Order: sequence, then structure tokens, then C-alpha cells
Amino acid sequence: MDDWSDYLVCLTVAETGSLTAAAQELGVSQPTVSRRLQALEARLAEPLFERENGQSKLTPLGQKITSHAQRMRDEASAIHRAAIAQDQSLSGLVVVSASEGIGADWLPGALAGFQRDNPGIGIEIAIKNHPANLADREADIALRWNGPGTQQSLVGRRGATVGAGLYASQEYIERKGEPACVEDLADHACVAWSQGDYFGWPRTEQGSPVLPKHIAFKANSPASHVKGLEAGFGIGVTSHRLAAQHDGLKRLLPDFETSLDLWVVAHETVRKSGRIRAAFDHIIAEMKRDAAFFEKGVPSRLA
Repeated sequence: MDDWSDYLVCLTVAETGSLTAAAQELGVSQPTVSRRLQALEARLAEPLFERENGQSKLTPLGQKITSHAQRMRDEASAIHRAAIAQDQSLSGLVVVSASEGIGADWLPGALAGFQRDNPGIGIEIAIKNHPANLADREADIALRWNGPGTQQSLVGRRGATVGAGLYASQEYIERKGEPACVEDLADHACVAWSQGDYFGWPRTEQGSPVLPKHIAFKANSPASHVKGLEAGFGIGVTSHRLAAQHDGLKRLLPDFETSLDLWVVAHETVRKSGRIRAAFDHIIAEMKRDAAFFEKGVPSRLA
């Protein structure tokens, strides 16, 4: 009799692109993934992957297998979501996915009171720099930027507007001077995001982008990015709330203001669960109460 989980191993290898990445995703060892994939290929008497230009590529049979396995996983997830939706008790685990900045420095404090009031509920925070797949139960609730995303069957509410501006260290300003207008930024070094201008970069009154002289430092985490500003690499755009936590940073060109909306999102079925609905509503309420912290960087009421 087939072990259906072997088909999911095949699907995970196809999605992640390697045995090692699939092992990390599945929480098993790489040899285990390799052994189970080989066993599946032996039962089918045909390979599921082939090597092409150094890359693993699905064979025609592999494409059919992963298509069926995707539907299997979707149905299994739907069954799990339906079971959770029936549970109206305030007990069990709630998994909340968030990016590093919000998930590490604000969310634990925001959920502490909720857990004390509901001691039967456990909280797990999953830090992800990519949107968690709520349909596949990677999390029960996700904090996302600028909307719930394109995934179907999600419900979301805007919780906060996160304001940001231009900042640099006092040490950098003493070395390089302070820009008097947006156009002056062209003569300065930039502290940038690895995945593009997260909050956006200033433009002239005519709408033209002002590119910095050069990018001196890049980071893909908010903590590292703001540390790059603090270390004096250059000028960058960061949230007021993060800048306020670093005394050595000074705001530049205060007329420049940008922002992102922070949303709280859940799968429409899962949100019917008592514990998940309660946690969802609590996070929204805490964001609303801490609106000035998110928008202007004033001290958090949770501090």
C-alpha cells in the first residue's frame, strides 16, 4: 500500500527546488527525503526528476504526481481548517506569522495580556520574510503589509498605518553634511533594502526619483537596516517607531513622509474558531490603541 506522505515529499522537493530545502520544510533529514523519494520512484518504476543544466526538473510523470499531490494537500488542509472552525473553545495553539520587525519587538508584548486572560491558549510567533500560506496552515493569523494579498478565501482588516521618513546617524551628518532638499540626496550614500525600496524613496516635486550617489549598505531585515543607519553608512528610509529606538539617529527632510498599512489576515474558515477569532480581534484592538506608536514613533503604550 502506498504511503501517501511520500507524494507530499515529491511535491515539497518540486516546490523548494532541492532535497536539502525540502528536508528543512518538512522537518526531517536530507537522507530521509532522498530515501523516501527513491522508494516512491521504485514503486512507480519511473523517475520523477531529471537533471537539466545542473537543475532538478520534473519528468512528465513527476508533473502529474505533483499536480495530484497538490490537490491532496489542499483537501487535507481544508479538512483541518474545517475541524478548527468547529472548535469554539478558548484553548489550544494560535500561530501568528509576522515579519521580523513587528513580530520580534511589538507582537509578543501585544499578545502577553491576551494569553494571561486566556491561559488555555498557547501563542507561537513565526517570523517569516515571505507571506505565510494560510490555506496550507503555515499560520493561523498573519500580519501583512498593504493588504491581505491575492490568495483566495482570506479575510483581513487594516490594523495600523506605519509611518516612515529619512534618517541618518549624527556621525554621518557630521562627515557628509545634511541635505537641504530632496535633490541633495543625489550626493549622499544610501542605506537600502535588499528587496527594493520598502517604504519608497523621495522624489522631486516633478515626480522624478532622486537616486543616491551610491548604495553603501543593504539589508533584508529591519533590525540590520536600522543598525546600518546607526553605524553611519548613509541615509535611509526607516519607520519612525524603529528610529525612535536608536538615540543616534536624526530625521532629515521632515517634509518627506511615507507609510505602509499593516493588515491582520486569516483564512475565512479558520477565523471561525473561537481562539483564533479572539486572538485576531485582540491584535486589531492593540494596534488601534497603539496607533500613534506605529504612525509617529511615540513610545508604545505596551512599553
